[in-house]
Amino acid sequence: MHSVEATRPATRVDAWAVNNSHCRAHYQILAEAEPDVLCRVLNYFALQFLVPQQVSVMRDDDLLTIDVVMDGLSWHRAQVIGEKLRNLISVCSLELQPLESTRLQAVQAVAQ
Repeated sequence: MHSVEATRPATRVDAWAVNNSHCRAHYQILAEAEPDVLCRVLNYFALQFLVPQQVSVMRDDDLLTIDVVMDGLSWHRAQVIGEKLRNLISVCSLELQPLESTRLQAVQAVAQ
């Protein structure tokens, strides 16, 4: 019998690791004004034992504009939650940005 050397595959980055850098994610959601849509949006955070830093909702006729700010997520985790939110039937659109870039855009818009 000959010895077979086990080759280890290259280690891949663990996107869910606790020691990954965290960001402040800003979700901007446009959804149909359904009675349960806000609960369903916030449920994605609650299922992962996350409490948003800030939530604001504005209704304009048949649409809701929902802004959610969440601290302490890796960017990968923030994106995964964003994709799940996009798949909700009542969600028309979703934009996800690190909050720092949102502030930078606001400063740039004021400067112009």
